[in-house]
Amino acid sequence: MKSGDTFRRDTLRFLLAGIQREGVDRLQGTIERLVAEGKDEASRQSYIAEHHPSDLDDIAVLEVLQKQAKMRRDSTEAFRKGDRPELAAKEERELGVIQSYLPTQMSDAELRAIVERVVAETGAAGPRDMGKVMPKVLAQTKDRADGKTVAGLVGAMLKEKSPS
Repeated sequence: MKSGDTFRRDTLRFLLAGIQREGVDRLQGTIERLVAEGKDEASRQSYIAEHHPSDLDDIAVLEVLQKQAKMRRDSTEAFRKGDRPELAAKEERELGVIQSYLPTQMSDAELRAIVERVVAETGAAGPRDMGKVMPKVLAQTKDRADGKTVAGLVGAMLKEKSPS
């Protein structure tokens, strides 16, 4: 705020609102679950006071940031298709701010090496084996690679291995 960077300030405020919204959603989900279980008001309040379901840990905050980054990527793509380059540029700038708070993304070479290793380990032979490969690759690349990028690379590699 002191630097006068209003764009960054506004983006961070939007992220904070998303994090707070996630906390409220978790609290509401917990209340609904307790009501469904037939808990009375006093036991619901004591459970909430004891467990703090609206408090988010670092992993939950990271998930919110990743959702926001994905929304920006999707919006950028949509704006480009709709011939709105000024809005696409704004979304890309916001994505840049969000990415500065996310773990560093894997390089294409690192990602390709993981996919090749998992394909070899699972013995995947074609596109129909994507269900075997994807969960293992995503487990190894969690937070460090976009799921859409991973799926595209796995699909391309499995297509190459496919007997034509």
